[in-house]
Amino acid sequence: MTLVLTRGDVAALLTLDECIAAVEEAFALQGAGRALGPGVLGLHVPGGGFHVKAAGLPLSRLYVAVKLNANFPENGPRRGLPTIQGVIALSDGETGRPLALMDSMEITVLRTGAATAVAARHLARADARVVTIVGCGRQGRVQLAALARVRPLERAYAVDTDPTVAQRFAEETAEELGLDVRPGGSVADVAPLSDICVTCTPSRAPLLRRENVAAGIFIAAVGADNEDKLEIDPALMAAGTIVVDSLEQCATIGDLHHAIARGVLSSVDVHAVLADVVAGRRPGRTSADEITIFDSTGVAIEDVAAAAAVYEKAVAAGRGTPIDLAR
Repeated sequence: MTLVLTRGDVAALLTLDECIAAVEEAFALQGAGRALGPGVLGLHVPGGGFHVKAAGLPLSRLYVAVKLNANFPENGPRRGLPTIQGVIALSDGETGRPLALMDSMEITVLRTGAATAVAARHLARADARVVTIVGCGRQGRVQLAALARVRPLERAYAVDTDPTVAQRFAEETAEELGLDVRPGGSVADVAPLSDICVTCTPSRAPLLRRENVAAGIFIAAVGADNEDKLEIDPALMAAGTIVVDSLEQCATIGDLHHAIARGVLSSVDVHAVLADVVAGRRPGRTSADEITIFDSTGVAIEDVAAAAAVYEKAVAAGRGTPIDLAR
């Protein structure tokens, strides 16, 4: 039987803390050479596009998952549908049996924040207390919550193109997390005051420049998940110590891709892949004044780890709808 899990099922089963632990284990396994994964396939169609990501991880068993995510920017205003929709198929890597089909949205949001938290453990200063979140949607909320679990945050600045969204973000996350969260105005105003800056927007022009940041900052560039998106100015990328989630992906769709295209960096200038840092094969931050940058494009091992955690909890709790796909 194959277990079908709705978005509500996934949200009820997977906590952010569990997702951080699962994603960290996934990177450790990859760093040890034990993960399987071909990368990402992009498919463009009129009005949108699809990303297909697949990987395998040896956890309690060998799990293999394929995620199909669709992004249609005009869905909201034109059709009343979510911009991003998708599904994850989880299989037993030893028999090929399809174990589960689950909505991908909650996993995608949580595992993206979890990856930033894992990177921050190795790349942010241990005493980092002030963070700027650029982009105050759901992902921005998860990013802040994830960072609060790994660093002693005291204050956060919320920056958004819509000031009312930033204000609501500040009010609600301050209550949820017990932090001093304030609307930040512009990136140029608050990024220089911050120990950490996360960009999670669909921007196609640089939001964060070299003159906007102080020595010792950790930057998580989360929004650039296709070749058109750009959040970090190439000159800032060239000034930082860059760690990527996937060198192949970041060189073609991440902020690194734009720095390479401008000729200010090449792939050999990348300090490390996050998996090698987590596994202890490469160092993370090496000095208090270092500008560290995590180029996060989203990798399939994150999805496998989170989906496996959801599946195992669903089986234990008797949650989901079993379906015989072979009937």
